Amino acid sequence: MATIKTTDENFDQVVLKSDKPFVQRFTAEWCGPCKMIAPLLEELSDELKDKVLFGSHNIDDEPNTPTKFGVRGIPTMLLFKGGKVVDTKVGASSKQQIKDWILSKI
Repeated sequence: MATIKTTDENFDQVVLKSDKPFVQRFTAEWCGPCKMIAPLLEELSDELKDKVLFGSHNIDDEPNTPTKFGVRGIPTMLLFKGGKVVDTKVGASSKQQIKDWILSKI
């Protein structure tokens, strides 16, 4: 399962109305740590496809949603469950750290 590209326009429908927990990554093309974790999240989206969905949101192209959720640094991952933010993780982490974080919250 691939990471879903979210936009300011589709965010509510894709993320907030998701019937599964949703890991939303806020990123930018110029962000080195963002590029580092992108393939890790792709792998996790396959491994955890029955439990959680993954999205990616470019803060430069689509700035309204990150502002709405108080994103101040990138990469930032917000974990949504039932349309609400249940936890936030800022910065790059290992694949196992991200996986453990997700599984501890869902």
